[in-house]
Amino acid sequence: MDHKKLYRSVKNKKIAGVCGGIAEYFNIDPTLVRIGAFILLLPGGLPGFIPYVIMWVIVPTAPESTEV
Repeated sequence: MDHKKLYRSVKNKKIAGVCGGIAEYFNIDPTLVRIGAFILLLPGGLPGFIPYVIMWVIVPTAPESTEV
């Protein structure tokens, strides 16, 4: 069974590729994920900023072979 893995996107990258990687993992439009991340930044920034930075550090960049 082929398991999907979460990676930071190389091709759908604006800052660190976190939103693009989430969008690729769930097979949705990266713009929707970026809008969700922006909404989480509105109430003071911390609800969206801290998880983004944590994912930036923890989630590995996608290897070239996984990019389509």
